[in-house]
Amino acid sequence: MKQNQINRLKIVLVEQGRTGKWLSEKLGKDPSTVSKWCSNKIQPSLEILDKIATLLEVDRRDLINKSK
Repeated sequence: MKQNQINRLKIVLVEQGRTGKWLSEKLGKDPSTVSKWCSNKIQPSLEILDKIATLLEVDRRDLINKSK
């Protein structure tokens, strides 16, 4: 069964020419945690998602796939 792609973090990082390593350094998080967020293995909390949106200067809704 295909895993749900809840967040668009990896896509937005690529669009902005940023890396997971850059994001992990900005957030003070382990790079493996950010990697798991990018691959949708785990999800960041809403608080962290808000911080990511601020760092990337996007609306937090741009980081989440729309539900059907």
